Amino acid sequence: MCGIFGYCGQRRAAPIIIEGLKRLEYRGYDSFGIAVMDQGITVRKKQGKISLGASDLSRVKGKMGIGHTRWATHGEPNNQNAHPHLDCHDSIAVVHNGIIENYAGLKRELQARGHGFRSETDTEVIPHLIEEEFKGDLAAAVSAVLPRLEGSYALLVIATGCGEMVAARKRSPLVIGIGDRACLAASDVTPLLEHTERVIYLEDGDIASLSTGGIEIRHQGTRVKRPVQKIDWSLAEVKKGGFAHYMLKEIYEQPEVFSSTMRALKEEEIPDILQDTGGVTLVACGTSYHAALLCRYLIEEHCGIPARVELASEFKYFTSPGGDLVVGVSQSGETADTLAAMQKARMFSHPTLAVTNVLGSTITRLADHTLFMRAGPEISVAATKSFIAELAVFFHLVDRLAGGALEHSLGRGHLAIGEALLQDLSQAVDLCRNAQSMFFVGRGPFYPLALEGALKMKEITYIHAEGYAAGEIKHGPFALLSPETPVVALCPPGHAFPVMFSNIKEMKARGTPMIVLGVQGTQDLEEISDVFIPLPDGGIISHILASAALVQLLAYHTAVALGRDVDQPRNLAKSVTVE
Repeated sequence: MCGIFGYCGQRRAAPIIIEGLKRLEYRGYDSFGIAVMDQGITVRKKQGKISLGASDLSRVKGKMGIGHTRWATHGEPNNQNAHPHLDCHDSIAVVHNGIIENYAGLKRELQARGHGFRSETDTEVIPHLIEEEFKGDLAAAVSAVLPRLEGSYALLVIATGCGEMVAARKRSPLVIGIGDRACLAASDVTPLLEHTERVIYLEDGDIASLSTGGIEIRHQGTRVKRPVQKIDWSLAEVKKGGFAHYMLKEIYEQPEVFSSTMRALKEEEIPDILQDTGGVTLVACGTSYHAALLCRYLIEEHCGIPARVELASEFKYFTSPGGDLVVGVSQSGETADTLAAMQKARMFSHPTLAVTNVLGSTITRLADHTLFMRAGPEISVAATKSFIAELAVFFHLVDRLAGGALEHSLGRGHLAIGEALLQDLSQAVDLCRNAQSMFFVGRGPFYPLALEGALKMKEITYIHAEGYAAGEIKHGPFALLSPETPVVALCPPGHAFPVMFSNIKEMKARGTPMIVLGVQGTQDLEEISDVFIPLPDGGIISHILASAALVQLLAYHTAVALGRDVDQPRNLAKSVTVE
């Protein structure tokens, strides 16, 4: 969940590495550091965010170097635990994303042989192991060490006197950028966009040597070629474009994201594995799990196909996947738990389908077939437009499998999101900002939206928020309702409306402030609400999309009112690449 970046070329490396790390800061912002090679290796590292503390790093000389922005796993965030890490002679530097699971045993072995350690991290064993193998050929030394490492890693390594940077990966993403007489490496493509549009995605077990002379990739000792792919994102997409935060920009991009995803999917054929399936299991984490859970309601209602949804992190504990088809949903395509679930499905010979936002990501190589969202790069840690893009993919699949049952509604989807973005939420924000705890409730497909609304509220405002199926509130959570505990209720028209309205009245009777999302003109609903937020007309698809945008905006504006760090909330990182 950290970000790593490396450069080897004709220009000064330090300023390029620093800018690259700033683009990767959404992957981790506990601490940062760089190692640049000139006559020797110069290391600079600090606790805190690189966007706030890197002004003096750009003066370091040298044309090859590596950098790291950290999300701490082993050892607290401080200068000593920040990457890069060095060997005993300060002649080998390593940055690492992932976890070395057997580091404790390796560290004891190395200490017994006289190696000294300066950090509490798992990563520091790697430069010491390379030190023991290094005889002038850095790639050979790294190759000799990797079989001893258990766990996951994306590594960049440099050594004094070597004109190459070595990159290696196992269960953690690493992308190579091909520039003009320059090579770059990064955890994802976002920091590469201003340097090149040509990239190579390394595969598990690959070891690459990068130099001004080119790139050489080896796999199990044999030289291999990996395809060069063209990035279809633009540099403008990873900039704020005048918005106060990336999250707000990405929320406002959602009408176009929904439309562009739908347009692209209409040009694709439905995979045979979907048309022929007798059942489906969807696996995902976090926001993607909520999108999958919402999809289940529509699949079963409109397609008559039994659907099961499982948290990817729990999927490995089941004896075998249920359903004929296993669908893995991951915005980054690198979510460790989802990849593990897909690997298990393959082991049981289930057909697999991936839903992802990133061309060339690991999940695309695991799955039998891939459907791509068209969300573009998402920088804010809190997922917004990727959620809408996932819904677009699922809506399209349901529509096609159900013979066009949703086609008319889908044509209005982007308009519904746009109308939602025009709403004034200031009264609702005033109710939320002073809360210590909140509930989000809904029924049917609006239950997953309640889960998603609560997730957004808790992750960027730090207000404790829980999402519930409205019928479950009486089974315990009612004890927590009070005038200091606002409830956000999603109550659009539909067969669940009468019982949902009764649930709202029951909660209101306990003195709970009610923020209600419903269709304007529903007089009884408006009268019982402390704050009523109107949804656009247009049916269930419009209500789902508008509700999604509104709970995102409510969380965003509440976080701003509380002075929170919206794009980089505490303790969180964007891409969860460790289990």
